[in-house]
Amino acid sequence: MSEQVTTASREKGRIRSMLSGAGGHSLGLIVALVLLCIVGAITGGERFVDIGNLMTVLRLAAVFGVLAVGMTFVITSGGIDLSVGSVMGLATVWATTWATQNMAGNVHWLVIAVTAIVVGTAAGLVNGVIVAYGKVVPFIATLAMLAGARGLAELISNRQTQRVTVTEFSDFFRLDPLGVPILVWIFAVVAVAGWFLLNRTTFGRRTVAIGGNAEASRLAGIKVRRHMLYIYGLAGLTAGIAAVMMLGRTGAGTSTHGMLYELEAIAMVVVGGTLLAGGRGTIFGTVLGVLIFTVLTNIFTLNNMSTSAQLVAKGAIIVVAVLLQQRFAGRPRST
Repeated sequence: MSEQVTTASREKGRIRSMLSGAGGHSLGLIVALVLLCIVGAITGGERFVDIGNLMTVLRLAAVFGVLAVGMTFVITSGGIDLSVGSVMGLATVWATTWATQNMAGNVHWLVIAVTAIVVGTAAGLVNGVIVAYGKVVPFIATLAMLAGARGLAELISNRQTQRVTVTEFSDFFRLDPLGVPILVWIFAVVAVAGWFLLNRTTFGRRTVAIGGNAEASRLAGIKVRRHMLYIYGLAGLTAGIAAVMMLGRTGAGTSTHGMLYELEAIAMVVVGGTLLAGGRGTIFGTVLGVLIFTVLTNIFTLNNMSTSAQLVAKGAIIVVAVLLQQRFAGRPRST
């Protein structure tokens, strides 16, 4: 009898431990997402559950989601990147210049995509050099990039919208394999790759270790500065991919693309369960955070609620998420 009681107590302890960690947080996010969908179905009726509307939500989530995956790595390492939105805007402008599109027309439409990705990665590496080797606080370094990238985008485009003229590029992003938009497939691939990189590779383990204690990581033999360079380069890479997706969705490059997207991405990552202090990150939680925010935005839009009300609701969600992080920060960490 006593053995049965002991076994039951151990089982309860395991369940309690699981629910108080990353698993419990993810479960809470899933419940929150389901509740939001129920609210949307009640308030929006057939408009919300319509397949077209759901695809619209997923297309919107895809661009934010790719940015948020890169941001997850940065925040997990104990850093921050305020420039991803501006870098995305710069990449869309650079990729739609006459020279780039002329080359794409003569060679292949992939020239546009590669240009955007290269521009995004290069900007991320510049951030990494300034933070890791220049020893500038990430907040200041990326704030400078935010202003610089946006300004450069305005100079290149002369504040004009640049249309995508390569029809093969636009045709590719109109594809919907298995009835799902190509943007959603790209997001899925990036999310899976991000999950694998964070949870199943040395790169991911080092990222978590640096976020937990950078000095201890250095003493353990991790080349912290080089790794931070790679992390900010990765954030720039995802900004470049998001720029390609934005071009595919809108058919135009402009310096206003990505305005305040960095704040949305940070909020989605934090709500998803990644610690702002670093040392714990979760790609699965980030994906749920992205879906929660985009579904919430869709519900507000369908019910003709003002953007001010949306901002208030999102602000409240962020505060609650941070308070919950502080509540459970001292408990066992998981990626």
